[in-house]
Amino acid sequence: MSQPDTDTAAQSPSSQQEPQIQTDGRRSHSEQMNQPAQTSQSESSHDGKDEHALHTNLKRGMESRHLQMISLGGVIGTGLFLSSGYTIQQAGPIGTILAYSIGALIVYLVMLTLGELSVAMPVTGSFHVYAEKFIGPGTGFVIAIQYWLTWTVALGSEFTAAGLLMQRWFPDSPTWVWSAACIILIFTLNALSVRLFAEAEFWFASIKVFAICAFIVIGLLAIFGVIPIAGYQHAPMFGNLVKDGIFPNGFMPVFATILTVNFAFSGTELIGVTAGETRDPETAVPKAIHTTLWRLVLFFIGSITVMCALIPWRQAGVGESPFVLVFNSIGIPYAGDIMNFVVLTAVLSASNSGLYASTRMVWSMGNEGMIPRWFAKTNRRGVPMLALCAAMAGGLLALLSSVIAASTVYLVLVALSGLSAVVVWIAIAYCQIVFRRRWLESGHSTSELKYRTPGYPYVSWAAFILCTASFVLVIFDVEQRFALVAELVFIVACYGAYFLQQWVRKRKKATEADDLDTLWVARD
Repeated sequence: MSQPDTDTAAQSPSSQQEPQIQTDGRRSHSEQMNQPAQTSQSESSHDGKDEHALHTNLKRGMESRHLQMISLGGVIGTGLFLSSGYTIQQAGPIGTILAYSIGALIVYLVMLTLGELSVAMPVTGSFHVYAEKFIGPGTGFVIAIQYWLTWTVALGSEFTAAGLLMQRWFPDSPTWVWSAACIILIFTLNALSVRLFAEAEFWFASIKVFAICAFIVIGLLAIFGVIPIAGYQHAPMFGNLVKDGIFPNGFMPVFATILTVNFAFSGTELIGVTAGETRDPETAVPKAIHTTLWRLVLFFIGSITVMCALIPWRQAGVGESPFVLVFNSIGIPYAGDIMNFVVLTAVLSASNSGLYASTRMVWSMGNEGMIPRWFAKTNRRGVPMLALCAAMAGGLLALLSSVIAASTVYLVLVALSGLSAVVVWIAIAYCQIVFRRRWLESGHSTSELKYRTPGYPYVSWAAFILCTASFVLVIFDVEQRFALVAELVFIVACYGAYFLQQWVRKRKKATEADDLDTLWVARD
């Protein structure tokens, strides 16, 4: 790992100063991690208003409410509002509910393992830092690239979606104008300060949450006959859930839906990315994690249940959002426009979170020396502008590929993006297993941890096994088999790029050493 630039080092203490547990047997006990949360706190500013993340000069501008909404905002996207009807058609009502329940459980297990890591080591870009420490530097590099790609590809699709959604209200305007407006807005929110990003994300996510809650409440009133709904002379109740059997299309579509649900739930791990810029992470992170499961159950499974009860499952979402179908059936005026606005906020929320996550991953790679360290430089507001510009450039390239190479380059990027999130989850679970073992081996006790994964090691191994199974078993889904092959090839390519980089650096150091020896010989 190369040494940091002089000005970068002046702004941010070296990552070698970060408290660590013993990882290779060569560090003394005094160098091991001990009360990391307190260490982070001690490096804060004295007034407590502009606290800095551990070994960085990124500002801790996020509060607990921001963290919880960012986690939700990363999950609740256009998939629930637009694509849920297609999912219901594939697996049937009960099958879809089962798939979302299993997906929510997997996500919750991963979040429990991430919680222990994030509280013990609240660093920005946490996933690849953990992988580097507890698996190996090559794996850390691969995880960083994987997660960066996940959000970069998402940025391109969200920018496109924003332009298409505005066509409903402005049909004669060019799509690119609205996409450009979205790009400028999201870039500005991320460029001004982390506090402004978090506040914007809080309100974007709040609109989505309010819409889903309203949908569930109004839907339940219709289900129990409190308010009328077109097509029913009596209370619909829940007969549509089992009208054509529990698994009308067989069980295999349910399995395929579980894979899709795992991809849909990616974004909850943003808790780990934001931990390094969150005030009081040892309190905020566990709180956000513990609310994740019941909110996923309420918002996803609750809304899916309402949809299936009110709409015959074979008609759900055929050419129109199931949310709009339900609202129109109940007679809510301007249902299409209301949902168009809600979906637009979902797009803005997803692109806002995506640019933030992609930026912090670029910054973290620079901070760890995986890429040139000037990507880790921040301005006086604590914003890594070079990393932000690089992340936005990646999103714009993804957007460009979706326009001019949708059936080739962009198709591969989307395939890689879907499985990359699952790879990150696998790494998170395994890192927590290794972390706990090394923590105990270095003489610490579990009581010293500010947050502990409950049910260790069973919960940790369950998260690892279920995520790994989700990844490997994609081979049985013909439509997604291409994604698995592309992902495996990409992982090998990432490892190849890392080892090539290391080889070049060693050759460069060797050449510099030879030049120095030659210089001394010439002087003698």
